[in-house]
Amino acid sequence: MVEFTLWDIARNLLLAARWTLLLSVIAFVGGGLVGLLLLRLRVSPLAWLRRVVVLYVEVFQGTPLLMQLFLTFFGLPLLGIDVSPWTAAAVTLTLYTSAYLVDIWRGCVEAVPRGQWAAGASLGMTFGQQLLFIVWPQALKIAVAPTVGFLVQVVKSTALASIIGFAELTKTGTMITNAAFRPFPIYAMVAMIYFAMCFPLTWYARVLERRRGVGGMDRR
Repeated sequence: MVEFTLWDIARNLLLAARWTLLLSVIAFVGGGLVGLLLLRLRVSPLAWLRRVVVLYVEVFQGTPLLMQLFLTFFGLPLLGIDVSPWTAAAVTLTLYTSAYLVDIWRGCVEAVPRGQWAAGASLGMTFGQQLLFIVWPQALKIAVAPTVGFLVQVVKSTALASIIGFAELTKTGTMITNAAFRPFPIYAMVAMIYFAMCFPLTWYARVLERRRGVGGMDRR
């Protein structure tokens, strides 16, 4: 058994938390970019494009994230594409995040009154111009709070990357536990670090929701 002081444990877990945060940022930024592209297709006047995005969303929302990680990590090598745990986790979480963000943002776009679309059309704007200059700025105000809230889910979902060998916070906690045989204090620290990362985001999302609610009441 390896002797670890509480400081040694905390220091190693905090170092591993950097990879959890980096993976979360990559998944969120990448998923946001893919989500924006999918959103454009999801609200397209072309029905077949909307159906393609709906199928994409159903696949990623209807299957466990763990299975998606396994399919990427073990499936791509069967096609001759070697992937590291880091690459597999980043790609899978990016696609997983985009499937949820496009659904969140679609709801926000649909929350904008249809009269706004008609106003843009009356000005001679194309569909893309209506979306970019009229609808999306209004939908953005609605989307901020649920988007920040979903970021909490992304951070927690990175823990599943430990299953394919990516040494983020959870994986590091497990490795230290296997060496030190002190599961309770180690996993308690892991939980506290996740809480420290997620609670500010949760609190900020609630603040944004309350502000929007007050603003909505004032407008009424």
